Amino acid sequence: MSYSGDFLKKCSTVLADLDADAIEQAARLLNQVREDGGRLFVVGSGGGAGHASHATCDFRKLCNIEAYAPYDNVPELTARINDEGWESTLVEWLKVSRFNKKDCLLVFSVGGGNREKNISPNLVNAVLLADSLGAKSIGIVGKNGGTTAKNATVTVLIPEIDEKLVTPLTEGVQAIVWHILASHPILQAKKAKWESEVNV
Repeated sequence: MSYSGDFLKKCSTVLADLDADAIEQAARLLNQVREDGGRLFVVGSGGGAGHASHATCDFRKLCNIEAYAPYDNVPELTARINDEGWESTLVEWLKVSRFNKKDCLLVFSVGGGNREKNISPNLVNAVLLADSLGAKSIGIVGKNGGTTAKNATVTVLIPEIDEKLVTPLTEGVQAIVWHILASHPILQAKKAKWESEVNV
């Protein structure tokens, strides 16, 4: 079998093993946040930051959720890294935004962060801040041992089926998960462009 064929087969396996109930819980939680007038802050590093930008667009445009991707503000991000260090970038952004118990933190991460191993301390600190404030949090992650999976209100765990492909499989399926959420009947307030067009 070719590499591409094998990869696609593994994608099918991951999707078949994905916990649909956890995704439904996340949808209900986001709906509750919207109904309560809370806001959604979507975060991640690397590929997760890219997901955060796209997901924020979808949640705002399609679901009428007040959502933000903190790392889209590059001047503020670089100023904070330069002056204060990487670890506090998200926490300080959230504090300025008056992040509170009505709000929700959505984390895209492969490992979910680990303070002891100094892995993604920016995400670890954001998750722990949400926990300390009683805010809701959703983790869409590929490892169940990280801070996000252990502390999030709802964790959608991407099944690990090949240790050599944890990152590409996790990040690929994360996009599917947030598209499920953004198109979910209890969340979607507006149809996407191509679903609203007829005979185009």
